Amino acid sequence: MLLAKTLKSSTFRLALVCVAVFSGTVFGVLGYVYWATTNYVRSRCDRDISADRALLVQAYGKAGREAVVTLINQRIALQSFEPGIYLLVDPSMAFVAGTLTSWPGTLRAVQGWADFEISEAAGHSQLRATYETLPDGSHLLVGRSLDDLDQFVGIMKTALASGAALTFVLAAFAGVSVTRRTVGRIEAINRTTRAIMHDGLGQRIPLRGTNDEWDQLAENLNAMLDRIEELMREVRHVSDNVAHDLRTPLTRLRGRLEKVSHQELDSERARALVADTMRELDAVLAIFSSLLRIARIEALDPRGTFPIIDLNQVTGEVAELFEAAAEEKGGRVKFESGAPVPVTGDRDLLFDAISNLIDNAVTHGGGDVQVTVRDNDRGPTISVADRGPGIPLEERPHVLKRFYRIERSRSSAGHGLGLSLVAAVARLHRARLEMQDNDPGLRIRLHFPPAATAAELGLDPESPG
Repeated sequence: MLLAKTLKSSTFRLALVCVAVFSGTVFGVLGYVYWATTNYVRSRCDRDISADRALLVQAYGKAGREAVVTLINQRIALQSFEPGIYLLVDPSMAFVAGTLTSWPGTLRAVQGWADFEISEAAGHSQLRATYETLPDGSHLLVGRSLDDLDQFVGIMKTALASGAALTFVLAAFAGVSVTRRTVGRIEAINRTTRAIMHDGLGQRIPLRGTNDEWDQLAENLNAMLDRIEELMREVRHVSDNVAHDLRTPLTRLRGRLEKVSHQELDSERARALVADTMRELDAVLAIFSSLLRIARIEALDPRGTFPIIDLNQVTGEVAELFEAAAEEKGGRVKFESGAPVPVTGDRDLLFDAISNLIDNAVTHGGGDVQVTVRDNDRGPTISVADRGPGIPLEERPHVLKRFYRIERSRSSAGHGLGLSLVAAVARLHRARLEMQDNDPGLRIRLHFPPAATAAELGLDPESPG
């Protein structure tokens, strides 16, 4: 099955093209090496022949034909000159000296170069020679045997053919292996996706531990599946909590209306009933309003262009707004004001997020709240710290989810949507939300990415970019 898919895959076809291109390149290189080597050996043979001929012609010029005969005999006697082919004949083509016994019949011109074959006891030999007619009418031939060259060429052909075939086989094997591995990993991903579609999000793509690009792809896909599964759980959690939080006020409304439906009401009791009913409906509408606001915030493009605002000024306005609520609980909101802290963001959304942070700190922290805004090398940071019971470490990842409330907070007002809105605003502004112990109490920080100052951009703090 896997082999069939390998042969049909586009990756295999691409591998074949790569193998063909690679093999063609190798064949071309090897062919060039063969041609260049052969030409080099042949040209060197021609140079050796020309050098021998020049010595013999020089000897003839100095001492005549006898000097040529003497030099030829000396060269034949020396084993180091064994490859040399020499022949000197008189004007009537009679043998005078040399390694050949007769003048080749194919050489009829006065001088030149020629390749020819002679018959010997051991067989035939290929020769290459230069020949010319001396001034006294004698004919001189100087050459070399091509048998060694032919043998070398044969060896080169065999080696090049073997190397080319081996290269093609290895390239084809590598192509098939890589394709098979690629198709195998893709098939593993396909099997997992089919299992996910059939059985749910519990399946994950297996890793091979090679830490290659396929493992990295599998890790990214698994992380995406984890995120999708987490979002699905959050959706179910939100649905359950919406049903739970709405059931109580709606049940009270129905019970109240059913009770009074059997009674006659005077105007005062009717007004009280309407007021209570409106309060219950306002609470229900507040839940839906918060959910819709969070959904709208999450739907915004985080890459959108925001104006530059002064985070210090916005935070100061929020802190001033909650001073009265803190005083009612016997505490106060302490805000450390400093130089303007420019940040790129939406003023209204940041106002709401900071309001939720300070509101939670005042409500659950006993009233005393410390609010600080700083701008350092890592970017603008806002910190809200209280002196309350804090949030357990294991609960902190969950309190940012919609409707999630710590058990001890169930009796207090609220629906568990405040920190969810803060988290949504932080994601929109690419800010990092961090929770720390305040010993006692909780400290929540929002770390914003570094932004250019208004002066650098030539803008007023509240002007749009």
